[in-house]
Amino acid sequence: MEWLNIIVRLAHITFGIAWIGASFYFVFLENALNRTKDLREELAGNLWAVHGGGFYYLEKYKVAPKVIPRELHWFKYEAYFTWLSGFSLLSVVYYFNAKAFLIDKNVLDLTPLAAIAISIGSFVVAYILYHFLCKTKLVKNGPLFGLVGLLIATGFAYFYCHVFSGRAAYIHFGAMLGTLMAGNVFFIIIPAQKAMVHAAKNALPLDPAKGKFAGLRSLHNNYFTLPVLFVMISNHFPSTFSSNQPWLVLAIITVGTAGVKHWLNLREKGRMNVWVLPVSALILLGAAFLTAPAKNPGACTTEVSMAQVQAIVQQRCQQCHSSKPTDDVFTAPPNGVVYETPADIIKLKDKIYQRVVVTKNMPQGNKTGMTEEERNTIRCWIENGAKP
Repeated sequence: MEWLNIIVRLAHITFGIAWIGASFYFVFLENALNRTKDLREELAGNLWAVHGGGFYYLEKYKVAPKVIPRELHWFKYEAYFTWLSGFSLLSVVYYFNAKAFLIDKNVLDLTPLAAIAISIGSFVVAYILYHFLCKTKLVKNGPLFGLVGLLIATGFAYFYCHVFSGRAAYIHFGAMLGTLMAGNVFFIIIPAQKAMVHAAKNALPLDPAKGKFAGLRSLHNNYFTLPVLFVMISNHFPSTFSSNQPWLVLAIITVGTAGVKHWLNLREKGRMNVWVLPVSALILLGAAFLTAPAKNPGACTTEVSMAQVQAIVQQRCQQCHSSKPTDDVFTAPPNGVVYETPADIIKLKDKIYQRVVVTKNMPQGNKTGMTEEERNTIRCWIENGAKP
């Protein structure tokens, strides 16, 4: 299972880099085109560029060239394989280990089958809502469309955080956005491009509206990229998904990162905006303050012994973190971490403090039922010097 995780994760990252890189490049290209100087009538713009020791000259046609070249590169497989590898990774990590990673009974007591059905169904519902929203007149009003889309996305964030474990909720939010992006490519962008190529090859009238609509959905994908990238690394930052309001933190980070992308897009157009980037930074800083741990968790008035801490660890943690786990999911200690001796516990006290006391996301889904009093006992032992 671990090697399957590694292989699928590496494939997902590789295809994702290719897809997002193409999105960044082509939106930059669209933003940076020369649209006024010395253009042939059939062109919408051109661009001179230098990279890797060579000079490049690129031209964009208003609709299509008179003759379609046989060697025409299609940017689609990056998107398809990113989504397929992402869904495979979701299956390996969360569906195959639903009891450990997808379900948190303290959030909602679900069976694995029900949780997986909700997961897949939510992606379908999200794409249908988004697609029909794009069919409304709102799509012509960028700011209003973005606001409505943000409210819907926030609704999904709230839903996921009240159904799945915190970590799984964040991953599902990213998977939901990734499904919208892949759906845009598969259902809108590529069919529009195929229709334009077919019309050009057969001397049929070209419909520029299809190209414009496909371009709009491609721009939507570009704004989704940074929120999705955050979600891809979010499992390394439990202070976000284990906060008191994880859905709000996720919404704030989505707005802030999308704002950063908007500033980059404006900059590429030569429209330097003085407030978009600072406001986006302040929004992201708000997420940092929102997830900050309590300043006064309470004074430690009694001395805590190593024996007390070890007893808690044995009862709540060693089912997974031992050389021979008794957990029904983990047959080997996660990340090789064991807590079998006082020395093991002392060595990893900082990590224990972060995961058990601050973010409270361990034990995983609080499967063993660690109490607040037990967390506070561990906190006081560490804050008083973690004495053996």
